[in-house]
Amino acid sequence: MKKEFITNSAKETLSLAMRLGGLITEGCVIAFKGDLGSGKTCFTTGLAKGLDYFGEANSPTFAIVNEYLGGRLPIYHFDMYRIADEDELYSIGFYDYLDDDAVLAIEWSENIETALPLDTVFVTFSNQSENSRTITIECTEEKAFLKEL
Repeated sequence: MKKEFITNSAKETLSLAMRLGGLITEGCVIAFKGDLGSGKTCFTTGLAKGLDYFGEANSPTFAIVNEYLGGRLPIYHFDMYRIADEDELYSIGFYDYLDDDAVLAIEWSENIETALPLDTVFVTFSNQSENSRTITIECTEEKAFLKEL
């Protein structure tokens, strides 16, 4: 299943992500693809707000993973830009996070695509202009929440 959305501002991107956050359930893995500055961290902020976490989401570039706790579900926000192989995934404890009932939001997911679960939700960001982007959300049929989005 695949749906495409066009947002024309950071506020619209945030709003779309908040709607998605309100629909997802525990154990959901969301894999982001898109260029630098395409809205991945903004989308994660909205996702967190939709899960009733009202702190700020920050890019985990240097930390590799940020944890957002206190909402409806915990969110683990990964940046896989510098992850080169499966050994590094083990060293950061990635597979332990998959066993949790949390939501995983993964930037630069293309670097670890073979390690992602089969029911991963893929969100692809394509810049159309400085403020406009196309956001494509793809998931398996089991993820019925996409129909409601």
